[in-house]
This record gives sequence, structure tokens and C-alpha cells, in this order.
Amino acid sequence: MMDEITFDPKPWTSSEICDKAGLEALAKKCNPVVGFWDPLGIADSSKETIGWFRHAEIKHGRVAMAAFVGYCVQSNGITLPGNLQGPFGSTMADIPAISYADISAAGGPADQWDALPTAAKLQILGFIGFLEMWSETSTALKMDGQEHYVRGGKPGYFPKFSDKFPHPVPFDLFDPFGLSKNASPEKKERGLIVELNNGRLAQIGIFGLISSSKGLQVPGIDGLGIKPYAGEVMAPFAAGDVSLPYVADMLKSVGTYGY
Repeated sequence: MMDEITFDPKPWTSSEICDKAGLEALAKKCNPVVGFWDPLGIADSSKETIGWFRHAEIKHGRVAMAAFVGYCVQSNGITLPGNLQGPFGSTMADIPAISYADISAAGGPADQWDALPTAAKLQILGFIGFLEMWSETSTALKMDGQEHYVRGGKPGYFPKFSDKFPHPVPFDLFDPFGLSKNASPEKKERGLIVELNNGRLAQIGIFGLISSSKGLQVPGIDGLGIKPYAGEVMAPFAAGDVSLPYVADMLKSVGTYGY
């Protein structure tokens, strides 16, 4: 899939893990009991591909940790006060008010997503798209003295906001509170191991919660009372979003592929 990538002819001068020996050592640090397990043979890929997979794992782990916490919060009816949207000014006086409590009352987390106004979904997806684009921009990485992760850069690194935009941004995603700024190399290494392990567990956890909401038996989760979800977890838009192009056609295909 990615093992033919050759983005940069320059010698690999980074100290980041880029070979099988490095991955084996990392695996033993993460879980000495399981150790190194690579059924897909990823460790035999090119340096660039290994960097790609390492970045993907860290990024997906971070998203899964946020998703797991969010799922737990939303499942317990914890919401922000006030309205998600409401009448505003003379030109939008007829917009119906929708409170955060209204969204929470729709059901479980997946039902709450379906209940969001289309504009809110587009804002969320647009912001995620911006973050993805920014994290892949080599110019932004070089301004921080970093390289892209397939060119020997640090997997999981996210470019700073604070010194690149005219509008002040209060924090950076990579280290928002500056906790690792002056940390020792040993502490940073331990933090990486903890993050990898937590991210892997969170990926298992969030898929367990979603699977349970679809009626599948998940040991350890079945007794938690997860609210069932009748929609399609892989469809980003629902019946309330048919005003968007192609959504109506997409919904016609949901549930017709044998899953």
C-alpha cells in the first residue's frame, strides 16, 4: 500500500524510529508481555512507510481517547448550558432555538450527532479538515524546525498556531499547557509510551461502545446499559441533512451492503 513511498532522496538523518529493530524495542517498552507482534509485516516496509504508520497510530489514538471520554460524557446526559443555536439579529430572527439539552435528549451519542443541525455538522467537519490540512503542511512544520513524518520528522507532532496567525490563538494542540516544554528526555519517552498504550486501549474502548450500541455482545460492556442506536455509524449525515448534495443518494445505499 505505502511501501513504495520515496518522498525525499536525502539520507535519513532523523533519530526517529524507522526500522524493524526500533519497532521491536518500542513494542517491548509498551507491553513487555505481548512484545513485538506484526502480522502485516509493517516493520519490513520503507522508512517513510514506518513513519506514516507511526503517525497514524498516534493520531488515531488521540482521537479515540477524546471520543471515548466524549461518549461517556454524552451517555450520562452531561451538557453545556444554553443554546446551540437560536434567533439572532433581524436577519435570523426566525431560526428556531435548539439547546444543548435538546440534543442530549435525542438518545445516545450517535443519535445526538444525527440530531445536530446540518450547519453545526459542517462546521465540525470543516474544522477537522483544517486541522488535518495544517498538520500535513510541510511549511508550517519547517517553521517549527520540524520535518514531515515521512521525511524523518516526529510522528504525532502538530504544528504550532500561536506564532503563525495574526489572530491570537490561546494554545497549541501538541502541548497546550506547556507540560513537556522543559521535560527531560526520559520523561518525554515515558510520556510517549503512556500515550501509545492509552491510545490503543481507547481505540478498543470506543469501538466496543459503538458495537454495543448496535446490539453486538461486547464482554465487560454489555451490562453498562448502552443506549441502542438504529442508524448507520459509518454515515456522516442522516435524514435531516438531505439538503446537502448527494446525501439523499447516500442514504438510499445505507444498509444495502450486507452489514
